[in-house]
Amino acid sequence: MSLEFVQYPAQSAHKATVIWLHGLGDSGDGFAPVAPQLNLPAELGVRFVFPHAPVQPVTINGGMEMRSWYDIKSIELDKRADEEGVRESAEKVEALINTEIANGIPANKIILAGFSQGGVVSLHLAPRFEQKLAGVMALSTYMCAPHKFTGEAKHTDLNVFMAHGSHDNVVPMSAGKSAFDVLTAHNMDVSWQEYPMAHQVCAEELHAIRQWLIARLS
Repeated sequence: MSLEFVQYPAQSAHKATVIWLHGLGDSGDGFAPVAPQLNLPAELGVRFVFPHAPVQPVTINGGMEMRSWYDIKSIELDKRADEEGVRESAEKVEALINTEIANGIPANKIILAGFSQGGVVSLHLAPRFEQKLAGVMALSTYMCAPHKFTGEAKHTDLNVFMAHGSHDNVVPMSAGKSAFDVLTAHNMDVSWQEYPMAHQVCAEELHAIRQWLIARLS
């Protein structure tokens, strides 16, 4: 079943796409207001796509059903991302990317972005995708199956924007740093920003995101 989404249309001829994945229990609507706030130059022609994760039971929340990109069976970070679920969601997001490419948007004008759980899926999929994307934005997130990265990554020259809150008590900043270390060990073009915030996105971070998107999509 294909993912449903909300979108923010390109403000001129459509030339580039940002696919932005939300975190646990949220929906595409959660980050949709960010698109106009970023106020990207209209001539870049950037369309934003905010998919909704499937509704499924989440083990650590007592099996309660909510929007989730994968099940979380343990709070321990090395066991937190259900690899099978991450791969299933990655396939669904891959279909969205392929639709953009089929509609004439080249892979090098497509950004994959994600917050928390959405960042896990984005960091998993982008290096493994057949074509090299314009970049990956990984916010307040961590990595699934880092030990498999070397054998599965097709693109180790990807540009990655990482940001994390130093007061994050949901995904500790050390988890984001571990993912950063894996990527830099593969000589990926990865930048790191940290902000004095919890598990969220702040105005200063959005400003940095805006600058990065303009640089990647100009």
